[in-house]
Amino acid sequence: MSETLGLVLSLASGILLGAFFFGGLWWTVRYGLSSPNPGLWFIGSMLLRISAVMTGFYFLLGLPGESWQILLAGLLGFVITRLVATRLAGMGKPDLDHLERKASHAP
Repeated sequence: MSETLGLVLSLASGILLGAFFFGGLWWTVRYGLSSPNPGLWFIGSMLLRISAVMTGFYFLLGLPGESWQILLAGLLGFVITRLVATRLAGMGKPDLDHLERKASHAP
């Protein structure tokens, strides 16, 4: 396997790990607040998401090539997914600027 293919695979793996992490975070926030024990949902979700991502990055070290380049490509994929998830999460946000301006003039 060529080094370029290893970098592309690690970038794709980083994107998939990011999708799992931020998709799980979105799901936890959306459904965890309405559960009877939200603390358990949030802590359990955090532990599951972090351990899955750390395991995924550990397996990236097994790909052929320079390990720092492989990890950097995986991290780049993870950050790209974070930027996309942040953009998608902000799309449905209502414009609350008028409320902030009113609140700033409160006594």
